Amino acid sequence: MKHVFALVVGLLLATSLSAQTPSSTLTDWTNTYWTAKWIVHPTAPARQYGIYHFRKTIDLPQKQTRFVVHVSADNRYRLFINGRAVAMGPAKSDTQHWNYETIDLAPYLQAGRNVLAAQVWYMGEGTPFSQMSYQVGFIVQGDGEVEKAANTDATWKVWQNKAYTPIKNDNAKLRTYIVIGDGDRVDAAQYPWGWEQTSFDDKNWVAARPFGYPAKPRGLGTDGNWGLVPRTIPPMEERSERLASVRRVENGKMEAAFLQGKAPVTVPANTKAVFLLDNSVLTNAYPELTTSKGKGATVTLSYAEALVDAKGQKGNRNEVEGRTLHGFEDQFVADGSDKRTFRPLWFRTYRYLQLNVETKDEPLVLDDLVGQFSGYPFEQKAQFAASDTTLKNIWTVGWRTARLCAGETYFDCPYYEQLQYTGDTRIQSLISLYVTGDDRLMRKAIMDYDHSRFNDGLTQSRYPSADFQVIPTFSLFWVCMVHDYWMHRQDDAFVKSMLPGVLSVLNWHEQRIAKTGLNGPLEWWNFVDWSKWQNAKDEIAGGVPAGARKGGSSILSLQQAYTYFRAGDLLAHFGQNERAEYYRELARRLNKAVFAQCWDAGRSEMADTPAKNTFSQHASILAVLTDAVPAAQQPALLQKVMSDTSLTQATFYFKFYLFEALKKTGLGDQLVTQLKPWRDMLATGLTTFAENPEPTRSDCHAWSASPLYEFLSTTCGILPAEPGFKSVRIEPFLGDLTTIDGRMPHPAGEIAVQFQKTSTGGLTGNVTLPANLSGTLRWKGKTLPLKAGKQMVSL
Repeated sequence: MKHVFALVVGLLLATSLSAQTPSSTLTDWTNTYWTAKWIVHPTAPARQYGIYHFRKTIDLPQKQTRFVVHVSADNRYRLFINGRAVAMGPAKSDTQHWNYETIDLAPYLQAGRNVLAAQVWYMGEGTPFSQMSYQVGFIVQGDGEVEKAANTDATWKVWQNKAYTPIKNDNAKLRTYIVIGDGDRVDAAQYPWGWEQTSFDDKNWVAARPFGYPAKPRGLGTDGNWGLVPRTIPPMEERSERLASVRRVENGKMEAAFLQGKAPVTVPANTKAVFLLDNSVLTNAYPELTTSKGKGATVTLSYAEALVDAKGQKGNRNEVEGRTLHGFEDQFVADGSDKRTFRPLWFRTYRYLQLNVETKDEPLVLDDLVGQFSGYPFEQKAQFAASDTTLKNIWTVGWRTARLCAGETYFDCPYYEQLQYTGDTRIQSLISLYVTGDDRLMRKAIMDYDHSRFNDGLTQSRYPSADFQVIPTFSLFWVCMVHDYWMHRQDDAFVKSMLPGVLSVLNWHEQRIAKTGLNGPLEWWNFVDWSKWQNAKDEIAGGVPAGARKGGSSILSLQQAYTYFRAGDLLAHFGQNERAEYYRELARRLNKAVFAQCWDAGRSEMADTPAKNTFSQHASILAVLTDAVPAAQQPALLQKVMSDTSLTQATFYFKFYLFEALKKTGLGDQLVTQLKPWRDMLATGLTTFAENPEPTRSDCHAWSASPLYEFLSTTCGILPAEPGFKSVRIEPFLGDLTTIDGRMPHPAGEIAVQFQKTSTGGLTGNVTLPANLSGTLRWKGKTLPLKAGKQMVSL
């Protein structure tokens, strides 16, 4: 399904748009009150669960070449024109940055009668945590005089669809934290089938009620509700995909041909049947189940990343024998008619999809089951190949992981939370830049976190989120994200607009430096990593090292220094030299205090606190990244960190910072050998990379896709040499590899490298840079200048 989006380019800063823009100039609806009204059902409660259908018929004297409308809803909408689905939205944000989509409907309209229809839903108490809200509402604003025929007002009709009821998924049964909202139960007998089609008779529908104050863009008016802003990201990709195999059938028959849409399955009357289906890989999709007959039959659709054994353990993800599915559920109740299609309101994440069918007095025919994949429309432009061909699987699975964790925001995980956490997002953004070159979702994430700031001065840890949560370490990583963006994109106006927020984060942390020179007691949740921290029992939330609650954490102090150095670079770039040096000096003082109080000379390692009774990989990694340990000692320290199993170990998430430390100290040759945990995940049948080592909750966590970035930035060695990626530094680390071949998108074109090691330890190959880009190639202490175009190299 393709959507033709037209976004207001002049109001999107430097964002590039892949969407089609109408040839005519758009009206500036960002600076004037809208003439359309927010509309609701006239009698239904505005803040309780409800699914609504809106319709309006318009007559057009001729086929239109342009018919632009601006559309939004709370919580969400799906828009149909003459029976055809054309858009979904709005892109998630908060109420004071409430997105609207701009769409040219002309391709879907005809001369004469046309029907505009929308399904709008409000999930009430069962709303996902990622969904912020004011109350139910729907709005369409026509861009010009002709299009104003589409404006929402009392001429629109509405129907509350009581076929829907929420399914409260059993978190106790799922044994986890799951906040993606309720499932959908649809009773086909109450559903207004064909409601979106032009032939549907809506005479029994009621007139919609205009709601509240004039609709307005953000920054106008005296009252809150929704501050409308144009969407800055493209529509989500949607494409059909089919399940791969039938793994188990109980009390019925199903052949693989059913999964290809070629052989309907009949479940006899008064039968309970179970069909366990395998997609072969994890996916995000809207399952569309079509049934016929079977009046009163119930089909429960259950979704899972993996099956579990009697002890609740996942084990090898490919195995089904002796395992059951415990997962998120939807349900459809048949009405006895033909070709009824159930589709949930939101996508589902699954490798395994199970159909539990219970028929009444009539057989039920399962006509078809197809998934409609949903995700941010990232296009893989980077490539990586090496003499070790097993790395290809790590690349493929890593890319699938990154894709499933990206929609209208980045997700920490698609199955359990779908929340945009800063610690995850920093890594996800670098993957996006390197593999796709698309920076729009990264920009949106940076803005989302800036919008999340509250009176303490910190950003919230995850945003948009209806559930308030603060992780001060993630606020620091937001500052680092701004720095990352500045290094990779020439977009000074955008970066400069983030500086007030950057300074407020820096100030919060500065105010909590104790007289010891280390961090004093810290409020909120100072998460570092899901490691098994020693002597950190005062933090019940987990993931927090010793010294956070009472003060004296070397890890938290060093992360603060790490961020201050990056903030200093940003501030100096924008002429704030005195303030830049202030924060650099503050970082140096933190480093000095940590080294003086936490360095254990006997162990030659950094302790987690001045008590020196707990040690972790994290403390020493950050000591390297901040130069808290002298440069000459850093390689030996990292070597010890990687071999000392008595240390609290970094999990998949924090290994990103280990990889960065290897690159910094010239030890990048050891990257590939450090990928054993990723190979272990592949060996257990995972098709995406997990949140944590086994036993893990989430089988898909984008922070674990970091090897994609490292293959290009460490193994191929491609890094920006100055802000805006105005020049490139290439320092490859092949390790035991004999050849590598990589390419990645750059704002000016493509950077491509092809290297092989010589028998004497030299390097030969080719480097190709886009026009007007120059740089330097480094190899074992030697350098070679690089110019635009393709060039042979030998060092």
